[in-house]
Amino acid sequence: MITVMGMGAGAPPGADVAAGAELVVGGRRHLDAVRLPEGAERVVLGALAPALDTVAEYVAEGRPVTVLASGDPGFFGIVRVLAERFGARRLDVRPGVSSVAAAFARVGLPWDDAVVASAHGRDLRTAVNLCRAHPKVAVLTGPGAGPAELGAALRTDARVLVVASALGSGEERVERVTPAEAAGRDWGAAVSVVLCLDEARALGPVRSVAGPRAGAAGWALEESAFAHRDSMITKFEVRALALARLGPRPGDLVWDVGAGSGSVAVECARLGAAVTAVEKTPDGVERVRANAAAHGVDVRVVHGAAPAALPRLDDPDAVFVGGGGRELPAIVAACARRARRSVVVAMAALDRVPAAREALVDAGLECDGVLLQSSRLAPLPGDVTRLAATNPVFLLWGVRPHSRTEGVSP
Repeated sequence: MITVMGMGAGAPPGADVAAGAELVVGGRRHLDAVRLPEGAERVVLGALAPALDTVAEYVAEGRPVTVLASGDPGFFGIVRVLAERFGARRLDVRPGVSSVAAAFARVGLPWDDAVVASAHGRDLRTAVNLCRAHPKVAVLTGPGAGPAELGAALRTDARVLVVASALGSGEERVERVTPAEAAGRDWGAAVSVVLCLDEARALGPVRSVAGPRAGAAGWALEESAFAHRDSMITKFEVRALALARLGPRPGDLVWDVGAGSGSVAVECARLGAAVTAVEKTPDGVERVRANAAAHGVDVRVVHGAAPAALPRLDDPDAVFVGGGGRELPAIVAACARRARRSVVVAMAALDRVPAAREALVDAGLECDGVLLQSSRLAPLPGDVTRLAATNPVFLLWGVRPHSRTEGVSP
C-alpha cells in the first residue's frame, strides 16, 4: 500500500504522519516538516520518473511507502500519476486542505460555483479564457504562468485578482490587485493560487448542484429570448447548427463577427467559452451588451467594423461570421487565418457563397456547408395549422484539419 498524505494549507502535521513507512517521498519542505521513522529512506521529489522507479522497487517487495504532497493530492496532484503507475486500489489517499479551498476561505467566498484551471506546465490561454468567461475562477500557477502573466492578459477585463502566496506557511500572503497591478510586479516562485473575480457576479444565488452555471437551460434559444431589431437575428435553426460546428467549450475563445443582436455570442458564452463580439453599429453594441446582461454572461464587445477591427484581438479558437456585405470575403479570409479550430459563416445571399468558400479553402481549412430551409408550425383560423417557411440561409464551415483529433485543452 502507498499512503499519499496531503499536508494541507494549515499547520504542519504531527510527527507520526509517516509512521511505519520504509520509504518517504516528498518535496524538501514537506520532508523537513515531519519526523521520518527510524531507518526509513528519504527521496526528495525533483524529477518524477526516478522517484517513481524507487517507489516501484519498494512496492514490488511489499514494503510500505508514504508520499507527501501539497493540499489535496487528488486535486491536480500526484494521485493521478501514482494511480496510472500502480493502480488506484494500491493507494491510501488522505487529503489535506487544497490551496484553492484555502484561498477562497481566506477571502470569505464559497467556491462550489467556481471554475478551477491549472496553468502549471500548461498553456496559459485556457486559464485566461476561463477568467474572461466566468465570474469566479481559481488558477493554479506555474513558472511563466503566474500572476504577472495572467494580469497582463486580463488588463482590459473588469476583474480583481486575489494572489495567494505560500498558503499555510509563515510567509503566507494574500493580496487583492488589479490585473494591471499584477502585471507590473515580480511575484517570485512562492505563489500557490490566483483567484480571478468579477466581484459584481461572484456571489450568485444559492445552488442545489455544485459547479458553474454555463450551459444551463438548453441552447439554440427562441428568438424571443433576445432583444433584436426588425427580426435581424440568427434564427434558432441556423444557430443550432452553427453552435454544433463552432463547438464552444470552457477554455475556448470565440469571435462573433457582425454580431447584430449577439445571439450567437451569448449562446457561446452560456456554453462556457470566452466571447468577443465585433459590431459596427452603436445601437448594435448596446443591444449585444443588454442581451449578455439579460442572460447573465460576460461578452466582450468591440465597437468596430471587420476586418479592420480584428488585428488587435487575441487569436480565437472558433469564429462565427454573421455579417459583412461586400467585405465578407476579406472578413472570412482574416478570420480563417487566425482561427485555431473552425470558422462558421452564415449568408442569405447566394452570390457570396463561392467567395466565402474560397477564402476558407485558401486558408487551409476543410470546407463543408448546407443550405438550411425550414418551415415552422403556424396557426390558422379554425384551429388548424400550416407550415410557414423561413428565409433560406447558407451555412458554410471550415475546420482546421489537425483540430479534428485534438483533445480538450488542459
